[in-house]
Amino acid sequence: MKFISWNVNGLRAILKKDFSTTFNQLDADFFCLQEIKLQQDQIDLNFPGYTAYWNYAERKGYSGTAIFAKLPASSVRYGIGIDEFDHEGRVITLEYPNFFLVTCYTPNSQQKLKRLNFRMSWEKAFRKFLQDLDQIKPVILCGDLNVAHQEIDLKNWKTNRHNAGFSDEERSAMTNLLGNGFIDTFRELHPETTGVYSWWSYRFHARENNAGWRIDYFITSKRLKSQIKTAEILTDILGSDHCPVELILLDEKEKK
Repeated sequence: MKFISWNVNGLRAILKKDFSTTFNQLDADFFCLQEIKLQQDQIDLNFPGYTAYWNYAERKGYSGTAIFAKLPASSVRYGIGIDEFDHEGRVITLEYPNFFLVTCYTPNSQQKLKRLNFRMSWEKAFRKFLQDLDQIKPVILCGDLNVAHQEIDLKNWKTNRHNAGFSDEERSAMTNLLGNGFIDTFRELHPETTGVYSWWSYRFHARENNAGWRIDYFITSKRLKSQIKTAEILTDILGSDHCPVELILLDEKEKK
């Protein structure tokens, strides 16, 4: 099974940059998007053979998530069931016989960490949401989680201490999640790899200089570890300030 996750930074904008061609070339079983920045009926987008699931933010031109799935889900949840966090279209959860697929666009703590308190409340609630799912069946979480977990996950870590996405609080929240039954699939397969990022600022020629951050993830329940075939970051694919990330899992028959 092939999973793709991509923060597209505006779906209408990226459609003008050969998104449909990239979508078809990647040929994923599940294609998850974050920061779609649109509302219902603002776009007519269908990919043959896929079922589309949308979670729009109430605020226009902001946030939002989507999943295109070759296999229709047996159940769908939008949000995490807490009103404080469910107005920005940040989470979609699809249920399948052997796993839950969750795509997430984590709130940014913003400049001078002015939204850090909201972010940390989110982290606590979202971790419980994932753990509750994990009690039922394994979880595959993907998305822009807005944190570079380790120093090797961003180019200029020394100058970004205490900035949004690399604060001690946000990094500790990721450590807490990974310490409670989940694994970072890319780091599981590439524990020492440096210089591979998934987001670059539009300023200062950051992408040209590879001054990036790894903030887009596939996180899975630890018991899926034996099914991980590849976990990659597709840095050559353009169109957004993020690039896609990819996870390929063996199914039960392949695992045997």
